Amino acid sequence: MNDTIVAIALSGGVDSLVSGFLIKKKFKNVFGLHFTTGYEKTSVNIKALENQLGFPVHIVDLSQIFETQVVQYFISTYLTGKTPNPCVICNQKIKFNALWEKARALGANAIATGHYATIVNSLSFPEKKISQPFLAKGTDSVKDQSYFLSMLTPEQLEHIIFPLAGFTKSQVKNLAKENNLTPLTPSESQDICFIHDKDFSQFIIKKKDLSPKPGNIVDLHGKKLGTHQGLHAFTIGQRRGINCPASEPYYVRHKNLSTNTLVVCFKKDLAQKQMQVDKIVWNYPLINKGGKIKGIKEAKESLEVITKIRYSHKGAVSRLTFANNLGLVIFDEPQSAVTPGQAAVFYKNDRVLGAGIIK
Repeated sequence: MNDTIVAIALSGGVDSLVSGFLIKKKFKNVFGLHFTTGYEKTSVNIKALENQLGFPVHIVDLSQIFETQVVQYFISTYLTGKTPNPCVICNQKIKFNALWEKARALGANAIATGHYATIVNSLSFPEKKISQPFLAKGTDSVKDQSYFLSMLTPEQLEHIIFPLAGFTKSQVKNLAKENNLTPLTPSESQDICFIHDKDFSQFIIKKKDLSPKPGNIVDLHGKKLGTHQGLHAFTIGQRRGINCPASEPYYVRHKNLSTNTLVVCFKKDLAQKQMQVDKIVWNYPLINKGGKIKGIKEAKESLEVITKIRYSHKGAVSRLTFANNLGLVIFDEPQSAVTPGQAAVFYKNDRVLGAGIIK
């Protein structure tokens, strides 16, 4: 521990401040990193951060890679009819990849953030000489962020510290108050950080210089109900903005890009029994009856898992089968608004087994 040099990512919010405070209590060699994306509303007073925490803080400009890896990913995925979760990709590509590389260049051999999640370093199979860390939920079930971190690899997890793993949000706020830590940014938002007015449609139109392309709104039987002003303005399960009067509200069921058609249905018709998942990151060695450890590409049997299909989803009991680099998920009970482009995260109790992107 004495030779560990920790870089702590600091936004200026209460979670990162308390994380920095806790890291400094545990490690001798600590420095801060405040990274910028080019989408900040205001700048953070770095000197005030340093004065509060008592260690140096470096500013890291990640605006170029953030634009290409996160913002353009978000836009291009939306324009293919899917609904991406940019926070999952940001953690995978930016915070624990690009920022980690900057931290290493400055001498760090570990990186800490203010996420509410847990890294367990005790997944061991001595007889096979396998030992690797894995991700689990944080103590605070309301604030748990393991969903957003689910596509981190074991290699990435090896270098990460989550100081808030065992804390609740109220405990973190109390720690800040007790130790005179004053947040330098407004309270955190659950919205996408680079879209300030919550209007995905206008953001995409402005970034791509698009002209809205009107099309038909139809029901499940193909009956025309109205018109839309662009498929990019809708996501699966959306109710707002359809504007087609009926005996009950319509919800988006499907987006047909080839015909520029928005297919809608009543709420009872949103549910589906199964889905496919690709781009899977897996972090749970599978052991067959003979004791041989296999990767997911070799797995033939199905696994019983709890699958979350969005951050706010409580998780559903399901069977997961791997074939041809794809995961087939069959739910015990049909799930509403399964949305292509969102992350599907697989849990066993509190631990994350793996994750992928819904096709």
